[in-house]
Amino acid sequence: MDVLKTRLAKTLDLTNALAEGLSIEALKSHNGKARSNPIGGQFWCLVGARESYARAFEAGRWRGFSCSLSEPDAPGAVQAALAASRDLMLERLAAHGDLDEARQGILIDLIEHEAQHHGQLIRYFYANDLPFPPAFASRYAL
Repeated sequence: MDVLKTRLAKTLDLTNALAEGLSIEALKSHNGKARSNPIGGQFWCLVGARESYARAFEAGRWRGFSCSLSEPDAPGAVQAALAASRDLMLERLAAHGDLDEARQGILIDLIEHEAQHHGQLIRYFYANDLPFPPAFASRYAL
């Protein structure tokens, strides 16, 4: 179980590193000419998922989606919401000892969700010629 907890923390940290230093313009950028939401919309989904999965983890089952991030194109708001949602999820995780199958599944779902957004954000960053943080670039061999 420690491996799962460690992987979750690393995945959340990689996502947070992507948002560091992004400008308003970058957060408003789309995936080139492809139909897409803006980068800030990607982070909105990530924050909402973290908050929603934290509630699901506490309850042991899905409780619906909601997101507290109301300004997905404001760099400070995005970074603060990512940090707070990371801390929330890790606090909920630390409050439980052995995890039942439902909570293990919730953690795996969250890790998969973050990784799927990593793949999407790689395309966004390439389309907009944005630099990758060193840890992110190393993890994905970019």
